Amino acid sequence: MFIALSTFEIANDMAPEVKEAFVKRPGLVNDAPGFVRLDVLSPKDNQNEIWMMTFWTDEESYNVWYKNHMRESHQGVPKGLKLVPHSPKVRFFDHVTA
Repeated sequence: MFIALSTFEIANDMAPEVKEAFVKRPGLVNDAPGFVRLDVLSPKDNQNEIWMMTFWTDEESYNVWYKNHMRESHQGVPKGLKLVPHSPKVRFFDHVTA
């Protein structure tokens, strides 16, 4: 399994709106070939930080989805959202065991 972890920090007190957008997301990625699940986390020590983990059967499935659908997946971002500069990061992982 392959995991993409995206992290970012909200700069303008819109964390509740961002979290609600994830709860109500349209699920566009759900039917993508190779998609397994999406987990969204927010650390207790920084509620303005969001960690989004997507789980895939393989890296190629993620790459195909990213290339073809990344723009539409961000359509639900709340208007006016500002991020802490340089906070968005993406890291990739091989899933070893659960």
